[in-house]
Amino acid sequence: MPKNSKVTQSEQSHEPVTESVADLLANEEPLDYKSSSLNVGAAAAAAAAGKKVPQIQAPENDGRPAWNSKLQYILAQVGFSVGLGNVWRFPYLCQKNGGGAYLVPYFILLLIIGIPLFFLELAVGQKIRRGSIGVWNYVCPRLGGIGMSSLMVCGFVGLYYNVIIGWSIFYFFQSFQYPLPWSECPIRRNGTNAIVEPECEKSSATTYFWYRQTLNTTSTIAESGGLNVKMTLSLLVAWIIVCLAVIKGIASSGKVMYFSSLFPYVVLFCFMVRGLMLKGSVDGIAHMFTPKLEKMLEPQVWREAATQVFFALGLGFGGVIAFSSYNKIDNNCHFDAVLVSFINFFTSILATLVVFAVLGFKANIMNEKCVSENGEKILGYLNSNVLSHDLIPPHVNLSHLTTSDYAEVYSVIKTVKEDGFAQLGLEPCILEDELNKAVQGTGLAFIAFTEAMTHFPASPFWSVMFFFMLINLGLGSMIGTMTGITTPVLDAYKVQKELFTVCCCIVAFLCGLLFVQRSGNYFVTMFDDYSAGLPLTVVVILENLSVAWIYGTKR
Repeated sequence: MPKNSKVTQSEQSHEPVTESVADLLANEEPLDYKSSSLNVGAAAAAAAAGKKVPQIQAPENDGRPAWNSKLQYILAQVGFSVGLGNVWRFPYLCQKNGGGAYLVPYFILLLIIGIPLFFLELAVGQKIRRGSIGVWNYVCPRLGGIGMSSLMVCGFVGLYYNVIIGWSIFYFFQSFQYPLPWSECPIRRNGTNAIVEPECEKSSATTYFWYRQTLNTTSTIAESGGLNVKMTLSLLVAWIIVCLAVIKGIASSGKVMYFSSLFPYVVLFCFMVRGLMLKGSVDGIAHMFTPKLEKMLEPQVWREAATQVFFALGLGFGGVIAFSSYNKIDNNCHFDAVLVSFINFFTSILATLVVFAVLGFKANIMNEKCVSENGEKILGYLNSNVLSHDLIPPHVNLSHLTTSDYAEVYSVIKTVKEDGFAQLGLEPCILEDELNKAVQGTGLAFIAFTEAMTHFPASPFWSVMFFFMLINLGLGSMIGTMTGITTPVLDAYKVQKELFTVCCCIVAFLCGLLFVQRSGNYFVTMFDDYSAGLPLTVVVILENLSVAWIYGTKR
């Protein structure tokens, strides 16, 4: 190193060192924090004395890559924030927390928490033009740990999130069959006899396909069971796709975003139109948006709404900061924050309409099946004289039993046979009970939704479209997550972008083998529950404290 370099001078001198890590990395002049505009007290004193307060200016012509267009940037932010959580987490929370009443606290918290925090990350990334580590180093050298925390959370989330993309890839290729492989229970041959798989018959064809034929899951997390070869290959394909998408930085990921961000909306609109044409879809939507206003008084509803706002916008991951760091310094990030936030909210509402239109259809199918099976039981009891024919109203036809007729018959039998009714094994078959069965996460995508699609005309086509949509939703979020990992490191160290990206994906794939064991589903659930919630909350709180107390709210 030359003897007249800044680092050498600092080492040889006994004067206090004032350079920050970001100054050294960016090869910029040392920043005097005492006279800097970051020092609120110094800024106020300088202003009172009539002096010009120096402003931190990140060089715009620093050779940093830039987005080809504003549309490409907006699509990247939308692709990162709109993910699988909009499709399978928001509808579940909406159903669980009072239907339409849940939208009120969610919208209020989006305005007072979501948009301001989102704007904060957009602004610091765009102004300082660094990744998450470099941004907080620039504000104060002691705050670099905030960016490091974001990077670590991105790493943990990326490991299991790409496994879900791998599952979607597997189902995508399985969808090119008619009938769909999860539409019927497998038949077991026992000599000349053919019987339905007993485990499948007790649950359902889609549940059996998911847990036994796809994951082949073990009974406990302690039992590894070895690698699941099908899921391992699917995970490998998923990481290859992600690697190709981010290998050139925003030069490659920006182009991918044109498709991965827009295609899910095409599929959602197609599903919405198709869903509204299904029998019972209106029941599902009406059930979804019928407000239970008393729920709004429960603190848990507001807490879960705040958490969903927090995760929906991708706050604290570093991806928002990384994407905005490739913007022009004078870009209108106020407008961007509001636009992306409302697109995210609109997407959640659209996905909720689609999900509950389809689940309303499924609930009607299951309710009709329940009525048919219990009607056959009643007919058997009549033929064996367990029940008297006098209990059946004259207008009821047990061969073509409607839901309302069955409810009437069920009520009469329950009243007359009060003592021995439990032994008859009759079920009430109430549509509301089917609609109240809340499902979220993998249960919604890989069990409930897939089961509903088996009843669609041209079911393979809709299945292909659905899982291709999930792949694109996941890919958009993974691009943002990987950018949140690579950008801070590439800003700090002069390493070859392509080589570093490939190495990251290889290491992530090897670590991801934990999730494609036969017990891998347990680890996915565990990481989903614990790897991001509390850490991201701490990161965002520290970001706010850094801006409010160190940088200064008056600035």
